Parts: sequence; C-alpha cells; structure tokens
Amino acid sequence: MSGRLENFTIIIFGAGGDLASRKLFPSVYQLARWGHLPPAYRVIGVGRAGLSNEAFRSFVKDRVTELSPESIDDPGRFDEFCSRLFYVNVELDKVEGYYALYNEIMATRGEEGVCNNLLFYLSTPPSLAPGIVHNLVLAGLGGRQRPCPGWRKIIVEKPFGHDLKSAVELNRILEEAFEERQIYRIDHYLGKEPVQNIMVFRFSNGMFEPLWNRQYIEQVQITIAEEFGIRGRGAYYEEAGLLGDIIQNHGLQLLAAIAMEPPVELSPDAIRVEKAKVLRSVRLFDRDSVHDSVVLGQYEGYRLEKGVAPDSKVETCAAVKFHLDNWRWSGVPFYMKAGKSLSRTVTEIVITFKCPPQNFYANSAAPSCTPNQVILGIQPDETVAIRFGTKRPGEEMVTDPVFMKFDYRTSFAEKGLTPYHRLLLDAIAGDQMNFIRRDSVERAWTIIDSIRDALDGQVPEPYPVNSWGPESSVRIYG
Repeated sequence: MSGRLENFTIIIFGAGGDLASRKLFPSVYQLARWGHLPPAYRVIGVGRAGLSNEAFRSFVKDRVTELSPESIDDPGRFDEFCSRLFYVNVELDKVEGYYALYNEIMATRGEEGVCNNLLFYLSTPPSLAPGIVHNLVLAGLGGRQRPCPGWRKIIVEKPFGHDLKSAVELNRILEEAFEERQIYRIDHYLGKEPVQNIMVFRFSNGMFEPLWNRQYIEQVQITIAEEFGIRGRGAYYEEAGLLGDIIQNHGLQLLAAIAMEPPVELSPDAIRVEKAKVLRSVRLFDRDSVHDSVVLGQYEGYRLEKGVAPDSKVETCAAVKFHLDNWRWSGVPFYMKAGKSLSRTVTEIVITFKCPPQNFYANSAAPSCTPNQVILGIQPDETVAIRFGTKRPGEEMVTDPVFMKFDYRTSFAEKGLTPYHRLLLDAIAGDQMNFIRRDSVERAWTIIDSIRDALDGQVPEPYPVNSWGPESSVRIYG
C-alpha cells in the first residue's frame, strides 16, 4: 500500500458483539494510533440497543477494557478515539432504521470524504447478511448507488453460506447491491503473518521452488487443531459442522496457497486466479472414494453442549485425503485434519519430500531414511522448520533427524500486524489480495457438499476429549 488513505466512515453492524469488541474496535484504534489512518474518519456502530452516542462510547470502552485490555496502550488516546464513535439504533429486518443510518452518514458532508467513502462491516451472524444488504439498497446505501462521489465496500464474515446453494444465493444478493470489486469476503487466516509468508517462501527461494511438485514431494499434511470445544456456539455448529466451520474456508485456503502455480504478476487478481485454479482441480468425492478418504468424528460430550440436539450427527473433527487432478500435483495426497477438543491447539503445514532412491545408511537402528520435511507453523508458534538427517556422533554410522528452525518472534524486532489490522487496512486501501473471490467460495462448497452427499448422513465416530480424534482416522493416512 502506498499513498495516504482517503477519509472514510466504517459502519459496523453487530457493534455490540464480541468480535467488534475483541478485534474491530481495538484494530481501528491501533491503526489510527500508529498513523495508518487518515486524519478524518468516523466509526458508526449499528445495533438493536437503544443507545445514545455517549452511552455507546462508554459501552465500547468498558467492553474493550474487559475483552481486549492489552490493546489500550494510551487511555487518553483511546478516549480521543471513542469521540469518533457514533451509534444508530437499527432493527436489522426493518428498513426505517437504515434511513436513520443514511442521515447519520450524510451528517458529515462538510468533512471531505468522510461521508463519500463508506466501508460496511457485517459483524453479524451470516443468516442476517441478505436482509442487511437488501435494506442498505432500499435506503440508498448500496454499492451501486452513489449519492456522493467516492467508494463503497462491504466486508462479509465467514461462513459464506452453509452449502453451495446458500452461498450462490448470498453471492447473488451481494452482487445485486455491490460489484465484485467492492465485496471483501474475510477469512482472518489469510491475514496471518505465516500465511502471508507462504508465497514468499515458495517463490523467492531457489532451493525450494524447483522441488515444489510431484517429482520430489511425497505428501502434504495440513493440521488445524484446537484443544477447546465449541465455546457456546452450539446453534451455529449444528448448522455448519466442522466441515463448514474450518475445512471449507481455512483449510482449503491453506491448501490453495501451498499448491498454487506462480502468478503472472504480484496482483490481487492474478493471485486469486491461481488459487481458484487449485480449488477447481480438487477431486470431488463419491460413495466409492469417500470411505478411504474421509473420517468424521464427534467429541464426547458435544451433545450435552447448549444448543446441540441430543441425537446430533454433526462432526467436530474431520480427517480428509484430498487429491489434486493437475499436472504439478498428480498422485500427491494432501491430508487435512481439523477438529475441536483435540490434544493441543496447533495449525501447521508439513511438506514431506521423497527419500533418495537408495538408502546407503540403513541399519538396525535406522532401517529407513529420514524424510526431509518443511514444517510451516501458523499458530501458536509462527515458525518455519526444516527436518533432515545427519550422522549421530560416534563410531557407528547412525543417522538421526535434526531440525533447523526460524521463529518470527526471535528473528525480527518489530511485531507484525495482526490479521484484523492487516485485513481492515487492505479493505480500506482497496487491496483484495487476501480476501476470497466468489468462484473460490462456491467451488469450496462444491467440494464440501460432495463429501456430505457421499457420506449420506453417516454418524460421526465419538472420540475422547483431548485426544487426536477418532482412532479410525489413521487409515486415511494409508
């Protein structure tokens, strides 16, 4: 990003929710505090509570202090930030409140650009998005309507629908009101520093780029594990399941970043084209292939969670073997495991290389070679590790695996932007590189729907809390 950003207003729907208090308000404040925002900007919170501006400012301060206290590095400046907060009471399914929102936005016509450039952020349950977008249009606030010169954009939180049909319908509604270039489908994983580094690691290092293909790579494993459960999101999980909550977005986006071809240029369109090609190459599942490729699990006690049906068949863990039918990756399995209430919280990608054609150093202590691996740690540790074999000290010729590791926290003095800092700044600046395009969303749901259809309501296997999921998932890995 270059140049100074234009003045703007960000309108946050769901301003009373945890996401706004934990991430959005602190991120906007810190971006302004660090000098990343223009001199004139406003933040308008939208919600059902009947609050005055002053009451809303007090509410935000109290909530951020409770949920994200480390973000308030200067209480005086945070108070100045709060003076830029305004509030409009809107019943989201009734258009009248949207007219009041229009009037609040247009009240700043005297401040150049503040009412012209509008960023709508839907920090609301996905089911409310169609109604919000429809009412924005009725009130003259849609992206295709321009009472003022300037830009209009909308950020939509995942999940983007709950299956292919609902995703297509949501995209249709969004594109009736906004052009695709104005729509920012956000997945916070794409803003993480190690995920940002995947392309740099692949395409700027001559020792890896030539090897990144089926000739040298044996397999790829992607793990997205969380040691906690659904944390009170029973109603949501009953609709989405683990496949919709994690695999459809985080998991397949990581797969696309690892497997994509080099873009023709470093531009949002070129990069998103290559990611979409990867998803189109993912082989769909049928009843013949799904048994050897997918295992679903449900942690013990899930059915006792609030909002969960006592006979729920919803999965909280999934192990999936993906195949990519393209030239680069033909025959290379991409294994993915994701789940709740597993042994620990970790997201990592392990690329395992093929062994040399002959193992000169085989012996009883080490009968097989040590496969080389590149391990990309996404969270909680942001690292890159390389695993290789070396000789153990001593008279005998015995090999041991060792690691070389790079750690973001110890290698760089400065701290990177958090995902929400980065993605908010990208949206304000108009950079869609780290947001998901319509065709990728719909193809991802096509893949997930093929799994669900092939399993045809199969009951997930129970697994103990703090384990690594269903025991039968080991068969997925051959």
